[in-house]
Amino acid sequence: MIFNIFAPLSDSFALFNLIRYTTFRAGAACLTALVLSLALGPSVIRFLRTFQRGGQPIREDGPARHLVEKKGTPTMGGVLILMALVASTLLWVDLRSGLVWAVLVLTVGYGLLGFADDWLKVTKRNTKGVSGRMKLAVQSGLGLAVSIWIVWLLPRGLDTRLAIPVFKEALLNFGYLFPIIGMFVMMGASNAVNLTDGLDGLAIVPAMIAAGVFVLISYLVGNSIFAGYLQLQHVPGANELAVFCAALIGAGLGFLWFNAPPAAVFMGDTGSLALGGALGAVAVATKHELVLAIVGGLFVVETVSVIIQVFWYKRTGRRVFLMAPLHHHFEKKGWAEATIVIRFWIIAMVLALVGLSTLKIR
Repeated sequence: MIFNIFAPLSDSFALFNLIRYTTFRAGAACLTALVLSLALGPSVIRFLRTFQRGGQPIREDGPARHLVEKKGTPTMGGVLILMALVASTLLWVDLRSGLVWAVLVLTVGYGLLGFADDWLKVTKRNTKGVSGRMKLAVQSGLGLAVSIWIVWLLPRGLDTRLAIPVFKEALLNFGYLFPIIGMFVMMGASNAVNLTDGLDGLAIVPAMIAAGVFVLISYLVGNSIFAGYLQLQHVPGANELAVFCAALIGAGLGFLWFNAPPAAVFMGDTGSLALGGALGAVAVATKHELVLAIVGGLFVVETVSVIIQVFWYKRTGRRVFLMAPLHHHFEKKGWAEATIVIRFWIIAMVLALVGLSTLKIR
């Protein structure tokens, strides 16, 4: 909004020229989202407590200490993230960017699905929420629609192709099947972050780290000079997604202030489904779908641990891990929650650096 109002005046007022720079607006969006989330946090948490008598329902088959330490903590904290993210994005982004609107629709749509899931959990006082079949149906339908939208916005020759990291000219053309690929990327990222969200601060920091990587990726692929120098696929207008990703970081930092152990609020599916979907949509829009699997490798490992556990238990009746997802396995082994969370953050940071290296290795 600010860009669309003041950028045309930059020739008359030199100060407004700053608004034309994506880097300035990305930084401003991050700070705006941080301030908004910090300012709104106490009120949002008080509101969530008013109708969540007893807080988020805790799984009885989970680690025993959760029944004591996390009982009564409200969920749906993702509302705070979404409010700050959407408001700061709309304030600082170029509102003519179709890619940003596509990513926002996917993010808010997945957030609403998560909100419905959390609402059913807290009102019915159980851990089931929206049925798995219904959740997948909504995720796939919305993901496919947004994927088709993004394909329509991308330039010909790049729209239906999957870029392979490291190999500068390797593009796999999936034709009409590509929207389905994009749909699975968004669904997979969304559910992976959701599975990782099980300990205080565990999911939000790796999500912010991944968003930080995509701030840089979006900026580079959206700039024809940098994209040409690094031999990346140039996506016109993708630089505006850097503003969105920066706003996500700011909103995440503000949420972490209240989610730091011991958490005053959980993000719930409202936040985890939205954050994962946002990362997936940005990866599809910037043609870095496979890089997301590297940068978000922690989410991938958590998801794979669940798949292995379920598959092996159905075949043999035995468990590979003491409990899945993987972070609960280490809890069962006696690791302190803070130890697990910080070590997983370190892993996420290392994977982010590996993902960033693919931008230069060609």
